[in-house]
Amino acid sequence: MVKEVKTQAKIGVGVDILWKALAKNLKFIIPKMIPNLVKDAEVIEGDGGLGTVYLFNFGPDIKTMTYQKEKISELDDSLHRIALQVIEGGHLNLGFSYYNTIFQLTAIGEGETLIDVTVAYESEIEDDTMPSKTKSSTLAYISSLENYLANASSC
Repeated sequence: MVKEVKTQAKIGVGVDILWKALAKNLKFIIPKMIPNLVKDAEVIEGDGGLGTVYLFNFGPDIKTMTYQKEKISELDDSLHRIALQVIEGGHLNLGFSYYNTIFQLTAIGEGETLIDVTVAYESEIEDDTMPSKTKSSTLAYISSLENYLANASSC
């Protein structure tokens, strides 16, 4: 049975800048933003649109996984909505049989964006700590992205 964890964050980055980072420049930004977690990222299939597959090779701070392949399973430029589904490695090696993260961006003011995140997953193991870990890691990722983009635009 698919379970969901939802969280929300408001960040001080405009929706267009954030959308470009999440939907267009993901493979370039993530290794710069969190190099200890993601050593490198590459597109191994597709052109950056729906169906594109990314390979993320993890850095030294990730002890339980070496890589993860993610596919863009949903992409809507007009709604600023993107979903990334893990298709190999990573979370699937940790007891998940399905792991999909949806980011919905909404402009809420000049230079501010509301991010609604839904993580849908199926787990082969019962672990009551998993939803809180998923939520906290997603919020940490969003915070890192906000800091990266804020510093990149001030340079």
